[in-house]
Amino acid sequence: MKILKNLLGGKRNSNCVELFYWRPSNGSQNFGDHLSHVVVSTVLYRHERLLDEEVKNPRRLLAIGSILHFAKDGDVIWGSGVNGKVPESTHQFKNLDVRAVRGPLTKEFLSKRGIYVPEVYGDPALLLPLLFPSRFRTDQKRRELAVVPNLHDINLVRHDESFISPLLPWYQVVDAIVSSDRVVASSLHGLIIAEAFGIPATYLRLSETEALFKFEDYYQGTGRANIPYAKTLDEAREMGGMPPPKIDGQRLLAAFPIDLWHPQ
Repeated sequence: MKILKNLLGGKRNSNCVELFYWRPSNGSQNFGDHLSHVVVSTVLYRHERLLDEEVKNPRRLLAIGSILHFAKDGDVIWGSGVNGKVPESTHQFKNLDVRAVRGPLTKEFLSKRGIYVPEVYGDPALLLPLLFPSRFRTDQKRRELAVVPNLHDINLVRHDESFISPLLPWYQVVDAIVSSDRVVASSLHGLIIAEAFGIPATYLRLSETEALFKFEDYYQGTGRANIPYAKTLDEAREMGGMPPPKIDGQRLLAAFPIDLWHPQ
C-alpha cells in the first residue's frame, strides 16, 4: 500500500480524472516525472478545464514516464512508454485507450497484445516550448554545459561543476537546461527538454540501472536510430550533440484526451 501511495501524483476526489505518475518513495520530486502534472495541467488550462474538477465518467490517465506496467484496463495513455527493465508478465492489462505513445517500440509491445495504438509518437514533455513560449529563454546563456543525471546516477556526477540535480523544482531544472550551450544527461528527460528547446544533447550512460529500451523508444519516436552514447563525462564532453529530433508537437498536442473532461 505504501508503494502505491508513492506512485500516485497526488490524491484527489474520486470523481476526477486521475493523473498517474511516478514519485520517489522519500517524498522528493523527480523533475521528469513531475512534468506529467505540469504538462497535463497546462494543456487543460488552455481548454479552460482543471485537473481536479469533477467529471461524469472518471478515468485514469498515464502521460509521462515509463509506467505502462502500472496501467489497468480502461486507462487512457497519452505519451507514456514501456519500461524495458520490467518483466513483460508484470503488464496485467488487456485493453487500453491509447491516444499516443512515447515511440514505436512501445507501439509494437502493445500491438502484440492486440491493443490499437495510433502512430502518434512523442513524450509530452516535448511540448514545453509550445506551452510556455516565453517563460524559458534560450537566448540567455549562463553556462557552457549542464550535466543532468538520472536519479540513480546522482552520486556519480554531483562533484562536477556542471551538475544539475533532477530533484530540484522542475522549472529550475528546465531553466538550467535552456540556459546552457549544451547538455549531457543520463536522465531521459534531461535529453528530452534539451532537444525540445533545440539545445545539442549527448546521452551519458553511467550505469546499467536503466534499460536502453526507453531511450531507443524515444529516439525512434523522434526519427532517429542507433544513437551513440558516452560512458564517462570526459567522453561525453568530447562527443558532439546527437542529430536533431523530428518533432510534431501539434499532432501530439491534438491527441490530448480533452474529451475526458467534456460533459458526456
